[in-house]
Amino acid sequence: MSNSVKHGNFEVPNARRLILNLLGVAEGGVLSVADALRACALFDISENSVRVTLARLVQSGLVELVERGVYRLGSERRRIRDDVAGWRTVEERLVRWNGDWIAASTGGLSRSDRKVLRARERALSMLGMRELGNGLFIRPDNLAGGAGMARQRLIALGLGEDAAVFRAADFDPDRQKQALGLWKSDTPVVAYRESVQRLEAWLEGMAGLQPEIAARESFLLGDDAIRQIVFDPMLPAPLADEAARHDFIEAVKRFDDQGRRIWMEFFGASAS
Repeated sequence: MSNSVKHGNFEVPNARRLILNLLGVAEGGVLSVADALRACALFDISENSVRVTLARLVQSGLVELVERGVYRLGSERRRIRDDVAGWRTVEERLVRWNGDWIAASTGGLSRSDRKVLRARERALSMLGMRELGNGLFIRPDNLAGGAGMARQRLIALGLGEDAAVFRAADFDPDRQKQALGLWKSDTPVVAYRESVQRLEAWLEGMAGLQPEIAARESFLLGDDAIRQIVFDPMLPAPLADEAARHDFIEAVKRFDDQGRRIWMEFFGASAS
């Protein structure tokens, strides 16, 4: 594995994560067992593990069997895929911030079902919301469509229809100060710039890589970078450096374009 990837802090995917990711970008939305086996072999995932994982994903409803040996995402997972796929145009969905907030109240929702709770936490995280206190989650109201559109996305992602989502304003001075500090632990400017350098360095050196290594490394780097965008709170200035974020997103687009070509060639060569 090349130094650009080896020295990064990347989690090697298991069969479940890799299959779900491949299904999210597969041409026509379907993935064959043969292609799943080829892809998983790059990460030393056994054939038995792939087949067991596919069976479990079907049983859980995350994946559906289209025909013998061909799979697609289940309806719930397709909603998440569609939201994630919007990372390329995320900046187009941002508007100027006037100081108001989008809020979601989860204090009255049940916490007994772990699956429901995980979906709720994922939905809030994907919209960059932070807890102000007592089950009240907020984010700057800089998303096009305001609270109404945010409510639709949160429900589609698993928040739960009983959650109250609304626009909030006029916090008292102490809560306003607390709200503005919820993202202080995030230091994305450094992360943005380091990620851009890592992606560009890999693209410059990829010509000397074997196809299998290029496919594996492009997945690790690309998946990590896209996750950064998907879970980026997309804060407005002055809470975030919008220019650095834009440069990062553009770099990820260039890398993703090349990564897709690498994987198309890998599957084509494997099938021949």
